[in-house]
Amino acid sequence: QVQLVESGGGLVQAGGSLRLSCTASGRRFSSHAMGWFRQASGKEREFVAVMSGDSNTYYADSVKGRFTISRDNAKNTVYLQMNSLKPEDTAVYYCVADLGVGFIQYEYDYWGQGTQVTVSS
Repeated sequence: QVQLVESGGGLVQAGGSLRLSCTASGRRFSSHAMGWFRQASGKEREFVAVMSGDSNTYYADSVKGRFTISRDNAKNTVYLQMNSLKPEDTAVYYCVADLGVGFIQYEYDYWGQGTQVTVSS
């Protein structure tokens, strides 16, 4: 059974940093795209960042320059370093994985349960 488990969410002040982690189990994802979506209360789920199997990275315009995605294939883990956080980054962050890179939620078969990130002003 494939599982993606996120960790690292929490409460932080505006301007602060957090690092999210997502560890996969049940299969190897080294050749898959792994990334992050988020959903704020009352809003649609949106793309945040993704890293392809060959390490190309893609970011939403709203996080470019502030967030960095990375992965450790030996640990089957993807990370999201979030710096200069803003209140509008407040959301539940979901880890995703699939064979190819996608920018909409329906392109991903594998999802984590989500981790809450709250940025206070």
